[in-house]
Amino acid sequence: MSTHAPQAAQTPHSVKLPATLDEAVAALTAMPAAVPVAGGTDLMASVNSGQLRPTALVGLGRISEIRGWQYQDGHALLGAGLTHARMGRPDFAALIPALAAAARAAGPPQIRNAGTLGGNIASAAPTGDALPVLAALEAVLIIAGPGGARREIPVSHLLAGREMLRPGELIGFVRVPLLHAPQVFLKATGRTGPGRATASVALVLDPARRGVRCAVGAIAPMPLRPLEAEEWVASLIDWDGGRGSLVPEAVTAFGEYVASACIPEQPPAADGTERPLSPAVLHLRRTVAALARRALGRALS
Repeated sequence: MSTHAPQAAQTPHSVKLPATLDEAVAALTAMPAAVPVAGGTDLMASVNSGQLRPTALVGLGRISEIRGWQYQDGHALLGAGLTHARMGRPDFAALIPALAAAARAAGPPQIRNAGTLGGNIASAAPTGDALPVLAALEAVLIIAGPGGARREIPVSHLLAGREMLRPGELIGFVRVPLLHAPQVFLKATGRTGPGRATASVALVLDPARRGVRCAVGAIAPMPLRPLEAEEWVASLIDWDGGRGSLVPEAVTAFGEYVASACIPEQPPAADGTERPLSPAVLHLRRTVAALARRALGRALS
């Protein structure tokens, strides 16, 4: 799971199958042009479209240490090789419900069986279903580097391009806080059944910090956090009593607040006249508002 995927003009003539994370890093360091591959769902799409012609591959499928998870000081340490299918199972859903919901919505069975958590992060496709969930959970990436080095970066930094992976580095693990509180993932697609999101919303409640965290995916190159909307609705929730006491009007207003923050009005033209949003953008804004409203309603119910 690496953001580095060099292009070349030949068919792969070297394939390494390391058994450990450090062996994989060593292979990438020794072969700078190599491309790491786990599930291959994004890689094969790039190869088939002619965008990528790797000369070497480093397969990550035999690295057992990144295909499971463990508990760590109130967090879950998730291996980057976890597949969507594995994250969608009931035992994982009891741990991190929103991420399990995103995994189940990732696509048809063949995609869920192959695609991995780390690949979803490294490809950073705007429609990646796991990305808004990880942003809302404020997850942290554990990066493996040469010589056994490990470093941590917030997932939001990577998605925002503030700190890309260095050559030879791989995403080894993702540390996610266990909130033991409601969390929801919802998405809208252009068709019935699993498909690419036109918009998605992840929302989590954090009673310990008396906070609401929301991330909107698919409508921008990276998930968007409507911070002011989060703070506003968190101030209305009775954290010591019944969280479900929030009036319906406030839930509706939250949806509109999120949508307007993520899809703002057009700035006026040079002559001062207003420039209305196009029908397509207005429809997208209404979709985001509906998803945010429903997500909050479910979390509070």
